[in-house]
Amino acid sequence: MSLSTALKTGDVTVLPSRRDEDWRWTDLRGLIRVLPEAAPKFDGEVAAGPFAGLTDGEILFVNGRHLATSGQGEVMGLRFVAATDKTSQGASYAVVVEPGSSLTLLESHEGRAAGYVSDVSLDISVGEGASLTRIVLVDDEAEAVNVVTAKVDLAAGATFAQTVLTGGARRQRIETHVAHPGAHANVRLDGIYLLNAQRHADQTTVVTHGGVDGVTSQLTKGMVADQARGVFQGRIVVAEGADQTDARMGHHALILSDKAEIDAKPELLIFADDVACAHGNTIGALDEEAVFYARQRGIPELEARAMLTQAFVGEVVERIEHDGAREIAAAWVAKQLGREE
Repeated sequence: MSLSTALKTGDVTVLPSRRDEDWRWTDLRGLIRVLPEAAPKFDGEVAAGPFAGLTDGEILFVNGRHLATSGQGEVMGLRFVAATDKTSQGASYAVVVEPGSSLTLLESHEGRAAGYVSDVSLDISVGEGASLTRIVLVDDEAEAVNVVTAKVDLAAGATFAQTVLTGGARRQRIETHVAHPGAHANVRLDGIYLLNAQRHADQTTVVTHGGVDGVTSQLTKGMVADQARGVFQGRIVVAEGADQTDARMGHHALILSDKAEIDAKPELLIFADDVACAHGNTIGALDEEAVFYARQRGIPELEARAMLTQAFVGEVVERIEHDGAREIAAAWVAKQLGREE
């Protein structure tokens, strides 16, 4: 059951639905009755992406097709652009980080059309002692349906750090599966979702620790307003024998409207002894005393609420180590909250 299979076969009955436990909050079968026609080949000019000027090279997909690859280096851009209204597209790509090497992947999903259906699959392999930093900025059109799935395979001593930034879509799911070998490998999984209107965003992660001495740190923060819906599903599995695993997961979110909704399901499945694992999950409103304090100093109420929300998610932004990407992330947060300078 997947959107990818449905796009290949044209059979909407294989779309995941609320009857599938892991998809119960992101129902695709109930939404998509007929798949749109396949997106055509794109021959036009593609404007610069959000990470322009920060990369040594770029891999560009438009309408599900690989259009161009330019340059190479330790900082690469990976772009998926939807350019044609009311069409469907699927793309897949493999990323291999050789042992001992380092790569920063600045990935963007750019909706430059209306009402498209998109599916992107990534297979990522990080070799022994290698390091991959993945920053994902998802900028979908409001009526789009988009599913992005990454399967990450780590070797001993590898480091994988990921940050997902999204403003949602009509239905959107960003899913990451990490095969963690233990063996001093280190994983950081972060995310921010800022949603308004009727947008929907689902951040789902599964980290499976298969060996001793592994570390995972996860922090996701979000905000929903109007009639938006945020979904967080985080699962950390510590397999039998994966002793001395250190895994921490946090999800914290703000609801700014009575009609908005957040569904959260943090899970720790532990089958080993001698581990240090914990998770935290909080969902609430802005601190009205802080809003009042700001207003007393002449800050308008809407500006005060935006400022406090920006500070709330700022902890995730500050964990991004790449200076340029961190600045882009901070600017994106400000824009989403109407505080763009």
